[in-house]
Amino acid sequence: MANQKQGFIERHGLWTEAQKAAAEKVAAQLKESGVRNVRVGWGDQHGIVRGKTVSAEHFLKCLKDGKDFQLVTAIFDTTNHPIVPPFGAENHLGIPEMIGLPDGVLVPDPTTFRMLPWVKDTAWCLSDAYFGNGAPCPLSTRQILREQVAKLAGDGMGMLVGLEFEFYVFRMLDPKLSPEDSGYPPAAPEVEMISHGYQYLTETRGDEIEELLSYLQENIDALGLPVETMEDEWGPGQIEVTFDPLPPMEAADAALLFRTAVKQLCRRKGYHASFMAKPKIANTFPSGWHMHQSLVDPQTGANLFAADGGEAPLSKLGMAYLGGLLAHASGTALMSTPTINGYKRRAPNSFAPLKAAWAQENRGAMLRVIGQGGDPASRIENRVGEPTANPYLYIASQIISGRDGIANDLVPGAPVRAAYDEVRPDLPESLMAAIDAFAADDVIRAELGDKVHHYLVSLKKFEVARFLSEVTDWEHREYFEMY
Repeated sequence: MANQKQGFIERHGLWTEAQKAAAEKVAAQLKESGVRNVRVGWGDQHGIVRGKTVSAEHFLKCLKDGKDFQLVTAIFDTTNHPIVPPFGAENHLGIPEMIGLPDGVLVPDPTTFRMLPWVKDTAWCLSDAYFGNGAPCPLSTRQILREQVAKLAGDGMGMLVGLEFEFYVFRMLDPKLSPEDSGYPPAAPEVEMISHGYQYLTETRGDEIEELLSYLQENIDALGLPVETMEDEWGPGQIEVTFDPLPPMEAADAALLFRTAVKQLCRRKGYHASFMAKPKIANTFPSGWHMHQSLVDPQTGANLFAADGGEAPLSKLGMAYLGGLLAHASGTALMSTPTINGYKRRAPNSFAPLKAAWAQENRGAMLRVIGQGGDPASRIENRVGEPTANPYLYIASQIISGRDGIANDLVPGAPVRAAYDEVRPDLPESLMAAIDAFAADDVIRAELGDKVHHYLVSLKKFEVARFLSEVTDWEHREYFEMY
């Protein structure tokens, strides 16, 4: 009888002691405050937040039993096309719980609970996806990162991640909401610039959009996200935001919330924010996601990358970690640059890397090593990622690569001086090449497991197949009149 009274979360032991304590505080806050609704969100495989809005009263029940949720979203490509037949008796994913698309359960993580400053009396809480039998959904990328963080902790190490996002804000002219424009994907909105560009870090240009930047900053600060800088970038209306270092799960959650918040806040004010790497809009400069990372002693907080003597800019452990990032640069491209568009960002002298190489203080290299001589802020900046990347997968890819580098004492080789010209392994030039490199990386396959590895390959192959079946503007110009 005791088990029948237990909720789903307690029955399956899904919360840590810290989460249990946080849940008690959240429940008390809900009973005492004027909160009406809670958005129970889940970061899907593309790093897009999906979920349900529930009443505050119902959320108290969710803190015991979770919230039923249609996990069909886990088999969607970027525009909601199922990558396998959803109602067949079986499919090639090899996950019986997904057959027939029964409901799963979103289990809120009460440590992520916070108020949304731009929505009246509404809170937000991230969740993890489980099957009805209490097993974690293996396609849930937050769970993938959790497993990698646990392995790193098992090695006696923690991690700090510094987020650095570039994105665009445009003024919305026409959202394209006619029935004809409402397919999947829908028509892209018609926009105009909010300022001129190519006057990098010019104070006057920044002042032109100060009202927008202040509006974003006020709301992001109210969310509790640790913004460090917010500035105008190269392109017209291009913005860069950086954050103070965070532990890996907190950093991934913050990235998910930040991107979601920026898009919602801008839309409410008549703008359109886009994290697309290279929009098809005249005079735009590509956007990247640069990830700063270091390993730390979980007991003392000491930076394990800080140089410990010798000529190397990082410690022996840090240099081996660096070697791991390089060794798996091609294999992890699918996780750091998951879209077809992301590879169009890369070009010589473009601030986007073309080769698996490292350098000290060289922004053309894939891996920029910052700090030397025992600097307590020593770190590696990976400049390869695109802003649309799933944060859980991107960060997990770094842990997988770095741990392999440490385990096998991989040597990163000499730094490059001419980042785009020296002979170094080329990075994948397309999503198609990235899929092949990911499929061939045995370390990544072993760490993710065969099912997840196969799933990510299938997901991206489906997206590529849709792209290749589309007749592009280039093809029409190239062949229609000529032939």
